[in-house]
Amino acid sequence: MDIDNGRVVKGTNFINIKDAGDPVELAATYNKQGADELVFLDITASHQKRKTMVDLVTAVAKKIFIPFTVGGGISTIADIRALLNAGADKVSINTAAVKDPAFIKQASEKFGSQCIVLAIDAKKNSKMKNKYEVYIYGGRQPTGLDVIEWAKKGCMMGAGEILLTSMDRDGTKKGFDLELTRKVSELVPVPVIASGGVGTTKHFVEAFTQGKADAALAASVFHYSTFTVDQVKDACKKSGIVMRA
Repeated sequence: MDIDNGRVVKGTNFINIKDAGDPVELAATYNKQGADELVFLDITASHQKRKTMVDLVTAVAKKIFIPFTVGGGISTIADIRALLNAGADKVSINTAAVKDPAFIKQASEKFGSQCIVLAIDAKKNSKMKNKYEVYIYGGRQPTGLDVIEWAKKGCMMGAGEILLTSMDRDGTKKGFDLELTRKVSELVPVPVIASGGVGTTKHFVEAFTQGKADAALAASVFHYSTFTVDQVKDACKKSGIVMRA
């Protein structure tokens, strides 16, 4: 769930943002549908130089009984502690990690690597070594960092998971960027969550079989009831992919 001003929103290629509902209500719905995990990203927190809304995290955490990852505006150990105390199981960091990679190490040493998710917003750039560039501040600022090299460094610094979002595919419903997902998944030692581009249940299957991802994230197809979590799991099971019950 992408959050802006306390509401769930969804855009295309990180722009043209539209309202998608109440975060607490949607969280409860996805918990009931059987989602394996909920990812809550305050998409304007870093850009606006403010902290993720802890009260909203607390309200969501009270309604769900599945792992809960929270990101947006996290830049200190105190931020992480506040979110974990509010009910988050993991935190996702992007901008602060790029600006100070040592923050990943400090956070993982303090709370455990299983708690620290490195979020990478990736966009195609033919000038980069591996053809993809890292962006920060909610996709607003290019960094000059190669996605593959940054993913490997992030893992070395202590990240226990990578949330990999294709900015080119975000909101397009054309499917995950399988080349990007596969490149990262095959070269890092931690789980990779594919994100950006889901339009059909088949796209989830492709994320696992072709993209080699460990998990797949989607937003608009669930927010606007294109299909349910159960339908996705059924499609994956029929393709021979082992799913949680």
